[in-house]
Amino acid sequence: MRKTCSVAAVLAAFTTLMVTAPASAASGRVVVFETEFTELTVYQDPKGCKKLPAAAHVLVNDTDDTVRIYGDPFCLTPALEVAPNHGSHVAPGSGSFSA
Repeated sequence: MRKTCSVAAVLAAFTTLMVTAPASAASGRVVVFETEFTELTVYQDPKGCKKLPAAAHVLVNDTDDTVRIYGDPFCLTPALEVAPNHGSHVAPGSGSFSA
């Protein structure tokens, strides 16, 4: 009984934090390079989970916040973090990013 109450208390606290946490957008832009034959894809002040273009090759984080690259289109898998003013190659099949 005590263990069940502890788990319930932790889950309640986590839910409260997730609901009340402010969702602020990163200020700046994320730029994605695909190929030499396509224009850059630019996300201005990105907020939330964004699906990457299918041929994404390089992501540049030109924001004031850390960007996370995920292997799925829903930002659910473990992520690679890209610091502000840095870039990263995007692995084939990477599905999304969040800021």
